[in-house]
Amino acid sequence: MTNSQKPRILMCSADYFGIEYEINPWMSVQKGTDPERSSAQWKALHQTLVDLGVEIDLMEPVKGLPDLVFTANAGLVYHDLFIPSRFRYKVRQGETPRFEEWARSRGFQIVELPAGENFEGAGDALFCGDALFAGYRFRSDVQSHQWIGERLGVEVLPMELIDPRFYHLDTCFCPLAPGVAVYYPGAFDEYGRSVILDRIPTLIEVRAEEAVFFSCNAVVVGSTVVLNQGAPRLTADLERLGYQTRALDLSEFIKSGGSAKCLTLRIDGEEAASWKSAAKPS
Repeated sequence: MTNSQKPRILMCSADYFGIEYEINPWMSVQKGTDPERSSAQWKALHQTLVDLGVEIDLMEPVKGLPDLVFTANAGLVYHDLFIPSRFRYKVRQGETPRFEEWARSRGFQIVELPAGENFEGAGDALFCGDALFAGYRFRSDVQSHQWIGERLGVEVLPMELIDPRFYHLDTCFCPLAPGVAVYYPGAFDEYGRSVILDRIPTLIEVRAEEAVFFSCNAVVVGSTVVLNQGAPRLTADLERLGYQTRALDLSEFIKSGGSAKCLTLRIDGEEAASWKSAAKPS
């Protein structure tokens, strides 16, 4: 794995993106997506990240794998370890070998989950400080999170997701920095909300009317937050905390249940992950 001072993000172009099946409440094969618009929106996100100084690592798109574009679901990165996803739905399981091939080519050590456990990568597992916040129920299993915590030697905080519209953790929770995060309370049960409130000192609560625009599904690059348009209150709250925002139109991807964060995987560590700047464990 090569070292770089630039932020590093994995993306996959939207060449074969579309709605070919329905596995979440947002997806409608009948309504579908507009290929030209989705391509333009993906390119706008890509260019925005490049303009922010991000080094983009591109995967080759694959016909028949329309959701390969959502690279956040590739797996979990921890230093030079890569834990590939094990998708719950068969229609996405063909993505895993592609993501594993990419990770090996970049020098990551592959860590395989035990057979039969579902885990959907950074979609359901996000570091905030030292702890790994983990969403389960719709896509990932709590047992997989517990295994990952033991394997990596990190504290895992499992939280049950209760609204099927917010089926991955990254649709309703966005760590900004150690001890700072954005979240939509309505996506979590009472225990999950208490975990977030107890463990994260500085929180921005997203209102329901803005959460449905996937405003929590944001990419954080330094002090800049890239998110879908349609969240003026969240934007104002972020700016009060000293963050700059870049709002983009990602409406075609929301039709499939994804937005900015879903379209990216931070290779060098999220801004909120304390291990990003820590020495590799022995």
